[in-house]
Amino acid sequence: MRPAMTASLLTALALVGCGGEKGDTLDTDTGTSEAGSTTATTDSGTTSTSSATDPTEAPPTSTSSTASTSTTPGTSTTEAATTDGPDTGPGPMPACGDASHFATFKQPTTLIHVAPDGADGPDCGAEASPCQTLEAAAQKVTPGAGIRLHPGTYAPDVFLSDLAGTADAPIWIGGEPLGERPLITGGGEALHLSRVRHLVLHDLEIAEAGSNGVNVDDGGAVDDPEATRFVAFERLFIHDIGDGGNQDCLKLSGLNDFWVLDSQFERCGGGGSAIDHVGCHHGLLVGNWFAENGGNAVQAKGGSEDIEIRGNTMLDCGQRAVNMGGSTGFEFFRPPLTMNGTNAEARDIRVIANVIEGGETPLAFVGCVDCLAANNTIIRPQHWLLRILQETVSNQEFTFAPASGGRFVNNLVVFDRAAISTYVNIGGNTAPETFTFTTNLWFAADAPDQSSPAGDLPVAETDPITGVDPQLVDLAADYHLTPGGPAVGSGTPLPELTGDREFGCWSEPPSRGAFELK
Repeated sequence: MRPAMTASLLTALALVGCGGEKGDTLDTDTGTSEAGSTTATTDSGTTSTSSATDPTEAPPTSTSSTASTSTTPGTSTTEAATTDGPDTGPGPMPACGDASHFATFKQPTTLIHVAPDGADGPDCGAEASPCQTLEAAAQKVTPGAGIRLHPGTYAPDVFLSDLAGTADAPIWIGGEPLGERPLITGGGEALHLSRVRHLVLHDLEIAEAGSNGVNVDDGGAVDDPEATRFVAFERLFIHDIGDGGNQDCLKLSGLNDFWVLDSQFERCGGGGSAIDHVGCHHGLLVGNWFAENGGNAVQAKGGSEDIEIRGNTMLDCGQRAVNMGGSTGFEFFRPPLTMNGTNAEARDIRVIANVIEGGETPLAFVGCVDCLAANNTIIRPQHWLLRILQETVSNQEFTFAPASGGRFVNNLVVFDRAAISTYVNIGGNTAPETFTFTTNLWFAADAPDQSSPAGDLPVAETDPITGVDPQLVDLAADYHLTPGGPAVGSGTPLPELTGDREFGCWSEPPSRGAFELK
């Protein structure tokens, strides 16, 4: 048994904005505006095709190897969702950990309707005469408009570019907020967005794309941080993606200032990621559900920086549930690599208050500089408790910082000693002596006297708890703390801590693990 994802801030906020409610009366403007001009094609040359390899992936240089794992894709209908998946009903407004963004309390002033039985034309878009395709609706969009897809199944391989809302008047694309999700299924990529700003993609189901589910990029403008900026993803369900190779459910390249909220990602490629970041900056991933992903739940590489991964649930997410860093072809870095300084695959990636269950390893610091894993509840990984690796190394042209300055703080780690090889896997070309380990709880459920990872840690830990039952509500199903347990109030305060797994406020001092005692 596994814990269901609880309703979070974003579900509650959806009731007061974020795209309008059923019964709203909005004017429908089907005209075309230069301010909201778009390019839309169904067969763009820039849309990816199915491939077993990731074009951003550089040849591995690390001497440490990872065994390959794969998953068997299920069916592409809503029933393919994990049966104990997220609760999508409205929840209470949270006390701590606000994740609101530029569009949270706004809603469209105009709706452009799309339906499978609609008809494209110069006058389509009203509720009574909807367009049939996203491409036709996008040609009519203006700042402040929402493209509203009615329930049903839509054709894939949609490419949209240069959709530009504003801070005061974003653009929305999606189904009825909190209603039945429209389905885009099959094809190479379901949806590719390029060079977009102030845009919300919401309430959609994406399934059975051969390459990536949703691809959002900067159009190759690797040196322009404004190319794709202010993008929010809310209540998406993306599943059964790829052909077993390195494909992703949500592929992001060159995004700045973005949010991924209350979404669900399952069976995303045999070796890909549920969410793959290449050169992305200033992002927040909160309240998402990841399950049965072959490579990673989340990967951030290619110069990615300042991304917080908080309050998510990750179940059986393959080789590395969260890959902080990775291996990227030099031409894909954003910003471009410098010859006059030190480059890094990733910097300041923060993994906080997540529940991570199963998989080979929950966390990997891979060429990541000054990255943080704090207050996560980690349950029964199958190979390592964490990894410190380097896959992109310096050459005669570019200097790369080693994995360094990592912090592992206030985590609650439950494992079976019989399933673990070494507690911590440390590869070459890293700087493990620069890491810190502070106030974690380590418990080997099958052999409590073998709980301590001290022999494998690169430095001594400050105030660990080892071999003591954490006294969770249920080690097999409910990972909340109980009064009097050793994790309660025994952690280290951190400025990065905002809300716990359920948007509750942390005590002072905080508890260890993802849940504060209620």
